[in-house]
Amino acid sequence: METTVYFADRAVRFVAEAPADVPAEAVIDAAAGISRDKILRIIEKCNLVYVVAHRPDEAFVRFAADFTTVEAAGGIVVDSVGRWLMIHRNGRWDLPKGHIEEGESCEICAAREIAEETGVCAEVVRPLCATWHAYWFPKTSRWELKRTHWFELRADDCDGLAPQTEEGIERVTWVASSETSALLADSFPTIRCVAAAMTQRC
Repeated sequence: METTVYFADRAVRFVAEAPADVPAEAVIDAAAGISRDKILRIIEKCNLVYVVAHRPDEAFVRFAADFTTVEAAGGIVVDSVGRWLMIHRNGRWDLPKGHIEEGESCEICAAREIAEETGVCAEVVRPLCATWHAYWFPKTSRWELKRTHWFELRADDCDGLAPQTEEGIERVTWVASSETSALLADSFPTIRCVAAAMTQRC
């Protein structure tokens, strides 16, 4: 199984074989050893790094051991006319999400975080995908590897938008489907992955 881990706008992909046109400096042979520090040095120069291993899932597990893993959930809320609920945080368009609390299911967390961050009460419709995001967290002085479980949700009552400013959210808005592409261009790759999953109807 292939896994992609995002470091903001850059990514590390764990694969059985790298594409033929990838430069040699962007490919790591897992058999030669992988570590967080080694990968961090390489992604300073390459936007996309391939870690090649006979068993990519096992190579990912070794890589993940250098991080503290955290679980989160969030989603895309759609209203009765097909608009998406989006937030603007730290200078970029984003989707509401947050950490899963002890004993909480992914679905309940997604709905709770959306309500807290936007003021919108929504119900889960279906799972979309999961993304991995690695980052340095200054409050705990550690590297974290966050797995976010994403869902599609629906909301009929669209009034009372309330950005959670203490979480850095500057704006909450409903976006027409024809306008989402422009906002997603100014978002993180993980958010574009979630948007792409919305189009993959079962």
